[in-house]
Amino acid sequence: MTRKKAGTSHAGTPAVVVLERAGVPFTLHPYAHDASSDLGYGLEAATAIGADPSQVFKTLVADVDGRLVLGIVPVDGLLDLKALARACGGKRAVLAEQAAAERATGYVVGGISPLGQKQRLATVLDDSALALDTVYVSGGRRGLDVGLAPADLVRLTSATTAPIARG
Repeated sequence: MTRKKAGTSHAGTPAVVVLERAGVPFTLHPYAHDASSDLGYGLEAATAIGADPSQVFKTLVADVDGRLVLGIVPVDGLLDLKALARACGGKRAVLAEQAAAERATGYVVGGISPLGQKQRLATVLDDSALALDTVYVSGGRRGLDVGLAPADLVRLTSATTAPIARG
């Protein structure tokens, strides 16, 4: 995988800064976000960058027994909240309120990256990612994805892996 230099419009995202500082190979995939798209942020990204939706992952913030946790799952699936709670050693998980997710991560919904967040949250990556050479996650804003090796994503986020996706 070749590393593309971040352009001036992308260099400022904390996610890209983390990748550059870590020196891991990654690719940038900017696209024009269409606010009127009915695909949802993740499927819009997959379509725009020409990637299989099973390789493009969305980052969701959940509340597991009173603490915020990230669940990262393919955009063509859903986050299994019970499985996420189990993976975190908790009993109950619900999706976090949008304002809480944005406040904790420093990103807006639709552009929440698992990298470079304001608060480092416990992270669980769906184990389907481990079978892939490259995964794509938000680069820290709507209209920007980054591609990297799943092992690098796990290492940079201190993620655990578990079967947390369904559908």
